[in-house]
Amino acid sequence: MANPPHGGDLKDLVARDAPRRKELSAEAEKLQAVVLNDRQLCDMELILNGGFSPLEGFMSEKDYNGVVEKNRLADGNLFSMPICLDLGEEEIKELGIKPGARITLRDSRDDRNLGIMTVEDVYKPDKKNEAEKVFGGDPDHPAVKFLFNQTGEYYVGGKIEAIDRLMHYDYVALRYTPAELRLHFDKLGWSRVVAFQTRNPMHRAHRELTVRAARSRQANVLIHPVVGMTKPGDIDHFTRVRVYQALLPRYPNGMAALALLPLAMRMGGPREAIWHAIIRKNYGATHFIVGRDHAGPGKNSKGDEIYGPYDAQYAVEKYREELGIEVVPFQQMTYLPDSDEYTPKDEVPKEIKTADISGTELRRRLRTGGDIPEWFSYPEVVRVLRESHPPRNKQGFTVFLTGFTNSGKDAIARALNVTLNQQGGRSVTLLLGETVRSELSSELGFSQEDRNRNIARIGFVASELTKAGSAVIAAPIAPFEKSRVAAREIVEKYGSFYLVHVATPLEFCEKTDKRGIYAKARKGEIKGFTGVDDPYEAPSGKEANLVIDLSKENVRTAVHQIVLMLESDGLLDQL
Repeated sequence: MANPPHGGDLKDLVARDAPRRKELSAEAEKLQAVVLNDRQLCDMELILNGGFSPLEGFMSEKDYNGVVEKNRLADGNLFSMPICLDLGEEEIKELGIKPGARITLRDSRDDRNLGIMTVEDVYKPDKKNEAEKVFGGDPDHPAVKFLFNQTGEYYVGGKIEAIDRLMHYDYVALRYTPAELRLHFDKLGWSRVVAFQTRNPMHRAHRELTVRAARSRQANVLIHPVVGMTKPGDIDHFTRVRVYQALLPRYPNGMAALALLPLAMRMGGPREAIWHAIIRKNYGATHFIVGRDHAGPGKNSKGDEIYGPYDAQYAVEKYREELGIEVVPFQQMTYLPDSDEYTPKDEVPKEIKTADISGTELRRRLRTGGDIPEWFSYPEVVRVLRESHPPRNKQGFTVFLTGFTNSGKDAIARALNVTLNQQGGRSVTLLLGETVRSELSSELGFSQEDRNRNIARIGFVASELTKAGSAVIAAPIAPFEKSRVAAREIVEKYGSFYLVHVATPLEFCEKTDKRGIYAKARKGEIKGFTGVDDPYEAPSGKEANLVIDLSKENVRTAVHQIVLMLESDGLLDQL
């Protein structure tokens, strides 16, 4: 018999509201609408389909306070993670959101109305307390950063009436609701199901530990990876799902099934582990593998682990009976070359030879094209990973030159463009400041806001080209550190970013200005000119990867320095 949902009833709001959906759809068009962002959409989907049972909407202040302080909803049910609709003060005022109001919740991706919320309350959370109680308060924690930098200052609570489910276009056959997955288990005759949480690719060791866990409990395996929001820098879910699909036939006798979980992870360690157990129970699992440092964000900027290695296991064990799902401790598996088998690491005698490949080492081998032995991962899995992780000399990158007008950055950019095109091996794109201004930002002026918007556009274009494997050479003035840092952050999601400060002194730039632009600026004929009546925030030694001064060296030497920098990182190595 399937494990009952958390709280007793599965809150599948779409199924429950089916008779009213047409009526609600008409009403939704007349109401003020909140357009949900990516994380809110993930939360909304799991509220609508019952994955967050017993929740029936975004948390009221009573529920929120109970969860933050005691892991309890107002009705006493165990729940460990705040699920809140965060909004800014201006949006709340503009939409007239107040207790008793009804508002439409809309999908930002396709403007579809998903449901109507009846507002119970609007409240201002104590974010400092939330950060401390829920995540441990470490300022380097990604959820703490998100809380303070990206969430609105107010939360809006209230129950939701469903209009429609979210529409997905990828891996549709693997996107089960809790009710659908429970029915699937019933059709297969599965009564005992071990759920395996993952946000990373799986290799032979993962296959071995899940098979062992299932066999020891006479159960089947549910591979239930997160495909919503994970830790920044994680491998994209498209690659990961292809890995899971490649691995699935390696399980014996149809032991395992694959289903996707549209969860926005918070990387909340102990709290997150309890939350994950609740969600898996709602999806019909009877057992749940809790790993070492389960859902932890890793180390902070000081190199210290944010959570202890077994904090998550202790937290789930504390509520084991109430959760109604058996916790299976994660066993770290190691390979024994002499017997060609995997076994739990803590069961191996000291004199026995073992072999392991760390995540860092695996990434290095993928980056360099190094050998990944079959004892570590199956060939079909490695093939998928290599498709998404080309060798270093095939990866895209961006060289971003910044400096005064007439500093020589444009000349360096053009010469570097010629050099990289001559070498071949990847496409090269040149984004000169004046070209971008005329083609992408012609409506922008030269205020700080407009300058930052211009650099944001360059960063976006560079990131997309870098993702596609191109070499990008950008050469705007980029006078403000904030916009340069933002450009680096968006590009580094997909490849390497190099900031080259062309630090030719202003006096030299002005002295060698054959177009007379500086003279016009000095006379007041050009307003907002960087270095004359507008500031330039020179990159610090920490920000700049390379500093070049064309009052002391020539363009050929400057280009050679950049090429050497790229070569030292393996980006220009020949096959």
